[in-house]
Amino acid sequence: MGIAKAWRFSVISANLALLQNQNSHNNNTNTNTNTNTNTNAKTNSESNNKHVVCSRPTQTTTTTPFQRKPISWSWVCGLMLFGLGLISLFTGHVASDLEWYSQRLVKRSFYSRLDGSRREPIDIWKSKYSKYFYSCSERGRHFAPAVRERSSNGYLLIATSGGLNQQRTGITDAVVVARILNASLVVPELDHHSYWKDDSDFINIFDVDWFISTLAKDVTIVRRVPDKVMRSMEKPPYTMRVPRKSAPEYYLDQVLPILLRRRVVQLTKFDYRLANDLDEELQKLRCRVNYHALRFTKPIQELGQRLVFRMQQMAKRFIAIHLRFEPDMLAFSGCYYGGGEKERYELGEIRKRWATLPDLSPDGERKRGKCPLTPHEVGLMLRALGFANDTYLYVASGEIYGGEETLQPLRELFPNFYTKETLANEELKPFLPFSSRLAAIDYIVCDESDVFVTNNNGNMAKILAGRRRYIGHKRTIRPNAKKLSALFMARHQMDWETFARKVKSCQKGFMGDPDEMRPGRGEFLETPYSCICEKPFNDDETSYNGDHQSEQVAMESVAKIKFT
Repeated sequence: MGIAKAWRFSVISANLALLQNQNSHNNNTNTNTNTNTNTNAKTNSESNNKHVVCSRPTQTTTTTPFQRKPISWSWVCGLMLFGLGLISLFTGHVASDLEWYSQRLVKRSFYSRLDGSRREPIDIWKSKYSKYFYSCSERGRHFAPAVRERSSNGYLLIATSGGLNQQRTGITDAVVVARILNASLVVPELDHHSYWKDDSDFINIFDVDWFISTLAKDVTIVRRVPDKVMRSMEKPPYTMRVPRKSAPEYYLDQVLPILLRRRVVQLTKFDYRLANDLDEELQKLRCRVNYHALRFTKPIQELGQRLVFRMQQMAKRFIAIHLRFEPDMLAFSGCYYGGGEKERYELGEIRKRWATLPDLSPDGERKRGKCPLTPHEVGLMLRALGFANDTYLYVASGEIYGGEETLQPLRELFPNFYTKETLANEELKPFLPFSSRLAAIDYIVCDESDVFVTNNNGNMAKILAGRRRYIGHKRTIRPNAKKLSALFMARHQMDWETFARKVKSCQKGFMGDPDEMRPGRGEFLETPYSCICEKPFNDDETSYNGDHQSEQVAMESVAKIKFT
């Protein structure tokens, strides 16, 4: 009922009550005046019955001077109607919002606690909501089986680019592109000419047989182009480089006609050459490749697991930090860390390797949050978040710029400081000439750590952040460098409690919680929202819709409720 109608109803109710009382008074007067005439009494009785709306049966009583006057039931009825009018006025004002509030209270009961503005303290070791999400990358019922080799449109050769994790993204996308083209994929070639100068082949790092068999229902993968096909070709395989982040339509329009004509096509410098946003089934295929099919070889896997076991023997839980403070990273970033002309010259010489890099302002890049934190700053951030100095650290890194002098402040903050070199001396020697194999060992330990800390948004950080979300939203801390940079510059102007409080405030939303991952935010390999589903939620405090299907993708509902 609207407000105006409710108000009119309440006024009418009050007037009706007054009218009833007046009629009752007049009727009583008429009755007393005509007590000796039965005919008049009968007439008055009929008049009372005609006008009184709410009345009690008339009783014959003897009135005494001390007897209380009877209650006017017309007044009672009038007051009741007036009260109903007021209630109607109130409900008319709020009824339109009642359903909205009830739905908000029910639906936000769980997710309101996922909001970044929550006041509850951060659990630095794990997210309390991670148990309500799980990986779901299984192929759909309508996802057609792989095209057999003889029926395919040809053979796709892939030459990846960059270091181990950059090449990993290329391999993942290569499988999806082969699926789009209905082509047979030849086991990809790894880059031997990048900055890392590693001549390892695919078979030296990844389990080829596992790779082929795991994806057999999705894409046909072969070790090499058959000799018969190579002999039948009049020209060498056609080589081309596609633009970065090309949509599936580009491959169908530009690559497929050449593949059909030439039978074999090679795509070079294949890293981030496929669009980020794809059909959900293709996104799930990405997850099956990256998180299931790409398994390291047995020697790499065994050594990596031994290092994990040794860390777990020393501590119940440990942190892995990918420092990424190597000279090439600092040169590429264009940042400056106070090393004077020596630093400017050394990093400037390295920077010349990338001819297309623009001139950058070190101060501007730091304000934009593009500069990696120093090892000392990483340590300060962790201590401010609440990690004690007896916490065990595994530091994954190559050559640190500045060597031990740069690492010393971090060691002082966390004396339990370990690397793959300190955990495995002799066992590591066969891997030392191969940077990609060393990176694979670091990858395994970081993946198994209780907390993973990234220091930049590079390839390894993205790949591991996505994988840790996929396997249960394991705690992954990414420094909010844009806000922390100003805070570190002013840290001597405040006491430790104030500094720690501000660091915790800066890091809300950068701790790897489920609510941080939303569709369209970041690279898919970092936020694989199509491959993460939510479980029905029930606990003592709240209840989530019991009819909610476990296969529903959780991130869309989180995003909608987040922005309600």
